[in-house]
Amino acid sequence: AKRWPAEYYAKVAELKIREGWQVWLFGSKNDHPGGELIRELLIPGLREETTNLAGETSLEEAIDLLSAATAVVSNDSGLMHVAAALDRPLVAVYGSTSPQFTPPLGEQVEIVRLGLECSPCFERTCRFGHYNCLRELKPRAVIEALDRLLPKPVEVQ
Repeated sequence: AKRWPAEYYAKVAELKIREGWQVWLFGSKNDHPGGELIRELLIPGLREETTNLAGETSLEEAIDLLSAATAVVSNDSGLMHVAAALDRPLVAVYGSTSPQFTPPLGEQVEIVRLGLECSPCFERTCRFGHYNCLRELKPRAVIEALDRLLPKPVEVQ
């Protein structure tokens, strides 16, 4: 109930890779299969620009790598708070939880959430079985939040 769909992360990753970025996926060992799914959803050529580090780094290594990130897109998680503390441009995705209770404390933060009638419910499993608080939160909202956070490239004429 706190995990934005892998296919949505893959859409954001695809767009950023096409803009020349590399994508690093973080999390615990339990998040590794989700990271692999995100990679599998990318076409060959883009997939190689994505590294699944979930379960492969210590907390110290993850902090070091996050400190070098251009931007971070994260579910409501411990690493979300780390990215905020490192003052990385951060898009925080909220579904069943609330930024009123656990906000990322950083200067460069955009929170995306739908605020449906049934959320926040703070449940690990959607009592209605639909997970609409995350499923209806489309990649475009995250991409637009990233665009607001990141400086625009200067066009040479």
